[in-house]
Amino acid sequence: MNIVDKNIDGGKPFDWSKASKDYAKFRDIYPQKFYDKIIERKLCLNGQNVLDIGTGTGVLPRNMYHYGAKWIGADVSDEQIKQARILSKNMDIDYYAIAAENISFSDNSFDVITACQCFWYFDHKQMMPKFFHMLKPDGRILVLFMAWLPFEDEIAGASERLVLKYNPEWSGAGETIHPIFIPDIYKEKFEVIYHEEYPLNVHFTRESWNGRMKACRGIGASLKENEVEAWEREHIKLLSEIAPDEFDILHYGAISELKVIK
Repeated sequence: MNIVDKNIDGGKPFDWSKASKDYAKFRDIYPQKFYDKIIERKLCLNGQNVLDIGTGTGVLPRNMYHYGAKWIGADVSDEQIKQARILSKNMDIDYYAIAAENISFSDNSFDVITACQCFWYFDHKQMMPKFFHMLKPDGRILVLFMAWLPFEDEIAGASERLVLKYNPEWSGAGETIHPIFIPDIYKEKFEVIYHEEYPLNVHFTRESWNGRMKACRGIGASLKENEVEAWEREHIKLLSEIAPDEFDILHYGAISELKVIK
């Protein structure tokens, strides 16, 4: 399913289904510290019902499953959900292929709603009331994000410049550490009670970093097949020149917790 948003990549269409196999293989990369930040907030734990919107290949539900929450994952991409179900074999996780704006669960269904790497894709005028009604009176929205830091990390910066060579309108470039932006409309029904931004080192091989970059929106989800192949040839050559066999890429993680006002 092509997604077009004039505020993302200059309106260039993208479709996560095109990148799903690489996404499943190469984007399950959050370090334990990323999950620890959630646990420290006493969220997504045993006894809680959690809805993960924009779940992709189910990275968050799968990796937090052993903490005991009951998870439901939803994503607009059929192929992403297909991969999530494969990777979640023998886990009691329900997945739905549905756009966030079309999700409909009963009032007071969830203790927590998570949105990881996807919050900016939502139509917030539609989503904010949905969040409010689906959450219990003491419910939480947990917005999560992780990104490499191209200005601080040499390898990340070089890879990012190559993405921009093939997709100049890609708006995912140039990340710096900053709080997650929460639109003002949420102030009507929620209050931000916690946020944190922190550095993370993420370990890669040349193969896994190439796969991670290929699975980003600016390449695998938006370019034509021949363009992806050309980019990958050039990227592999670049990494052979500038990167050791294994290395860490400097990222930052960010978390924002919103509490229901009822």
